[in-house]
Amino acid sequence: MQDLSQTFSKLPDVAQLTHLDNSGEAQMVDVSAKVPTVRQAVAAGRVRMLPETFAAIEAGNAPKGDVLGTARLAGIMAAKQTAHLIPLCHPLPLSSVEVQVMPDAGLPGYQIRATVKIKAETGVEMEALTAVSVAALTLYDMAKGLEKSIAIESIRLVSKSGGKSGDYENVEA
Repeated sequence: MQDLSQTFSKLPDVAQLTHLDNSGEAQMVDVSAKVPTVRQAVAAGRVRMLPETFAAIEAGNAPKGDVLGTARLAGIMAAKQTAHLIPLCHPLPLSSVEVQVMPDAGLPGYQIRATVKIKAETGVEMEALTAVSVAALTLYDMAKGLEKSIAIESIRLVSKSGGKSGDYENVEA
């Protein structure tokens, strides 16, 4: 059996982990002392399907109706509900949520991109990731009558700006 003491010695002290209190219990981070700044996060993902399914959606022939419009709206609504879904997220007054569902015949399928913006004490990465995730799930739900093997892939943070930790860009995105 491997000695785990070296592995655990590399972990941060509980006092350094922002989502744990002094006794190691989960807590919401207190952001009240932070200065509100403009923050933005962009997330992306893709939904891969059979060429026949893609063609049916593009032609507007899905059994449940407007697949892409419904997915886009679901993503926007999901971003606004993130604090209800992710236990330690702050409820935030979002300034802007944009969700794009773009056809990609090369997959075949759709690229999904969400951009979320706010002026606040904390960032909106989770809101952007939630928007992409729920838009992808909704696209699956709306098209599952055509194909059950639709795959949701590569949901990731593309970039973020603002806040104490500075800007981030995923060079692989």
